[in-house]
Amino acid sequence: MRNLTRWQSNVILLLTAIIWGTSYIFIKEALQGNLPAGLLNALRGLVFSGLMFCFFSKSICKINRTDFKIGLFSGLINFLGYQLQTSGLKYTTPSNSAFLTATYIVMIPFVVWFLLKRKPLPKSFLAIVLCFLGTIVLTNSFSKGFSLHYGDALTLIGAFFYALQIVYFSNTAATANPFVIAFMLGLVQLIAGIGWSLSFELHAYAAINWGQALPPVIILGVFASFAAQLLQVIGQRNTDATSAGLILMTESLFGSLFSVVGGFEALTNNLLLGGLLIIVSILIMEINLRKIIFTRRKQFLFKSKQPHAKDKN
Repeated sequence: MRNLTRWQSNVILLLTAIIWGTSYIFIKEALQGNLPAGLLNALRGLVFSGLMFCFFSKSICKINRTDFKIGLFSGLINFLGYQLQTSGLKYTTPSNSAFLTATYIVMIPFVVWFLLKRKPLPKSFLAIVLCFLGTIVLTNSFSKGFSLHYGDALTLIGAFFYALQIVYFSNTAATANPFVIAFMLGLVQLIAGIGWSLSFELHAYAAINWGQALPPVIILGVFASFAAQLLQVIGQRNTDATSAGLILMTESLFGSLFSVVGGFEALTNNLLLGGLLIIVSILIMEINLRKIIFTRRKQFLFKSKQPHAKDKN
């Protein structure tokens, strides 16, 4: 696979964020058609893995034991994130789900601390406080009492699994075939979704409105799963983690924008302030202000020491 430039990779990741931002309203539409979360994810996995095999069967058929293990473990973590996020979206708004899902970026340093024993930077603690305050404002807990609603709680737990997947994948991506990993993500989502649905959702099948639920599921499978996750895997191989995190976190902004424009919710002060606090916490995590200030100061001092043109004459 040809290496992309950093600029091309960043454009790919921005497109990924836009696609994921639209996915919240399509998930909400499918859930409003009484499609259970497990079956929804199984159908997404079916479309995802099927398309991956159609287009990349040569690479997939060369799967080795290492790729299989990485894909299987990544797929299981990914499925749990999807399942919790999808289940939570049934009880919360697309904007809440988008912003709360984005908190995985703030969680990543603490997952690394717990698993790899690398202590977070001091700014991580400020970011987690701001993120917590943003969550409280976003979910309107100040007026309703400090209790996390069921859908929001499920979404936050799902965000933790996304953080876990990113940490795991960042330590294994260099040794894995991206097409095989993407296929495994879809395949595990299909199998685990079927297993979950047959175990817990059989009673809900009679109420499914297939005419309402199926079109958004197909859109999710083609674009949010196949296209976006493949683009993410490719894009993240050719850019730095800071740039990738900053670009992908705009998913929450696009998700909120599409939710408001689509009429799923109104643009409230809680949505604006809570979302802003979460975005600020993410920016604190992703931007190295000390490095930027030092670099700019160094550039300024270097330029000030250069002789002006008229001084040379």
